[in-house]
Amino acid sequence: MRIFNSALVIIGLASSSFAGDLTGTVTYDGKAPKKKMLRMDSDPICGAAHKDAVYTESFIVDENGNFANVFVYLKNAKSDSVPSEAAVIDQNGCMYSPHVLGVQAGQELKILNSDQTMHNIHGLPKVNKQFNFGMPKTVKEKTVTFKKPEDVFVVKCDVHPWMKSYVQVFDHPYFAVTGLDGKFTISGIPDGEYEVVAWQEKFGSKRIMTQSVSIGKDTQTLNFTFSRPKKK
Repeated sequence: MRIFNSALVIIGLASSSFAGDLTGTVTYDGKAPKKKMLRMDSDPICGAAHKDAVYTESFIVDENGNFANVFVYLKNAKSDSVPSEAAVIDQNGCMYSPHVLGVQAGQELKILNSDQTMHNIHGLPKVNKQFNFGMPKTVKEKTVTFKKPEDVFVVKCDVHPWMKSYVQVFDHPYFAVTGLDGKFTISGIPDGEYEVVAWQEKFGSKRIMTQSVSIGKDTQTLNFTFSRPKKK
């Protein structure tokens, strides 16, 4: 009986899997396009919410080339668990925060209105059901849920045309969005071989970047560099 129990322990250890982390930095090689200032004067409440000029968030690169708002995710990962905590997108200062957001299929997406003005949030998925509803200043929260994974789609405001965000629905939790320093971290990845994808709004789905990585119990580092396409 003791030998049998020992064998069970050995088998259990041999079949257990490790969870590792993936970190890295996304950069842009080249001259960044000139920042485009947003004009919010069509709604005085929007303009009054900002002391300084507000710029589009579609291409944010610092002086060192670090690239913000880039989706980084595992393409061939799976998970049966769905977070009980909702993902959140806020309408604040007549801007969507965050600008780029990942959510899991079956997870609630909580939509907030922190502004004292009317918004009309309009999601344009193609696989999941579209949503389109008004949020006057008295309506502070709505929720939506996506049933199926889906590539990046636009969420916009039909009242304020400069307001756009980008949402992707995943069937796993192994995704991240780069910060202002271009860095990302994806934690708790089961050991194995994966394809890692980097997506940026202006480059779009036709110019995503991919790399392969082997995940074990240690932290792996993977960096991506986007560059302006060469003229033919």
